[in-house]
Amino acid sequence: MKSKENLVFLGMMGSGKSSIGSLIATKLKLDFVDIDKEIEKELGISVKKIFETKGEAYFRKFEEEITLKKLKLSSTVISIGGGSFINKNIRKEILKNHFSFWLNWDDKILINRIKNSKKRPLAFNATDNELIDLIKKRSNIYSKALHEIKCDNLSKNEIVNKILKIYETN
Repeated sequence: MKSKENLVFLGMMGSGKSSIGSLIATKLKLDFVDIDKEIEKELGISVKKIFETKGEAYFRKFEEEITLKKLKLSSTVISIGGGSFINKNIRKEILKNHFSFWLNWDDKILINRIKNSKKRPLAFNATDNELIDLIKKRSNIYSKALHEIKCDNLSKNEIVNKILKIYETN
């Protein structure tokens, strides 16, 4: 592994962080951690249920705790939640010590993916305009990632190969 500890994938919900991260981990023979799945495992309920029963503030506090703990691992590929990088503590740790990749997609593609999922609490009752606002707001912060991968018109394998090429040349 390089001087930076982990490969961290960030982006909007529906951007493919988990599937791309998992493929990268397999190719590099590294462990893979999906933060949302870790939170669900730890609390024994779905992210959607956490939002419904305990609220977003509770979720974000727990998300910060779990994410910072998992970032201490080494030689790991980590997929963080869509809102995780908004958190200053998480963002600072990732930018300082890890390879970060923003999986960036066209708004329309993201909205179609988000709308087709019932498990995304922030998007469940959102209008297209509200989702566009959320994407724009988060994109300003995601743009701080070490690397931006423009995913439009690329297959999963092309995205993976692009990331591996960047990673191997750094």
